[in-house]
Amino acid sequence: MNDDLIIEILELGPFFVNCYIVGDAESKKGFIIDPGYDADSIIAFVEKLGLAIDKVVITHAHADHIAALDEVRRHFKARVLVGEKDASMLGDPDANLSEFAGERFATGGADQLLREGDMVAAGKFAFKVLDTPGHSPGSISIYGHGVVFTGDALFLGSIGRTDFPGSSHETLIESIHTKLLSLPDDTIVYSGHGTDTTIGQEREFNPFLL
Repeated sequence: MNDDLIIEILELGPFFVNCYIVGDAESKKGFIIDPGYDADSIIAFVEKLGLAIDKVVITHAHADHIAALDEVRRHFKARVLVGEKDASMLGDPDANLSEFAGERFATGGADQLLREGDMVAAGKFAFKVLDTPGHSPGSISIYGHGVVFTGDALFLGSIGRTDFPGSSHETLIESIHTKLLSLPDDTIVYSGHGTDTTIGQEREFNPFLL
């Protein structure tokens, strides 16, 4: 990883969601991934880093990953980017599972719909969008510079739940095998919950993928 690449992790809310702040130390440009809960902590941490945030990327539109979205987007005047098949879930309390998470809510809509092969940049660092549906219909991962942000597709020793509306176990397994396990073994996996791992570790030891 380049020394100028900033990746910071905030573990937030009752579901311990990993919110990622990605930035370029040289240009001070950056973006936020999955602002789930506690907008004040996210905003304060970004301001401590001195980053200019121009976009918020949503790996999937479940409530625990979008609960602080509106407050964060307003504060930074940031554009919201989400996989095209999850976009409608932002404004649908049933589809985004917010009642399951404890409080029904809807957020504002997306500013850009992400598709396979799109690029998301933080200064000089560009990341490629990978379609990784299964946990939700429009789940995405973001890959580049030796790391991949997988949302709730892939975890250390586990995979995303597929017992939600719109989920599919078969689709998730296919996504992981074709889009994620095809990455280099030393790729660092930054998941939506829990600690980081590597593609090689999950290929060899993840019991759901053997």
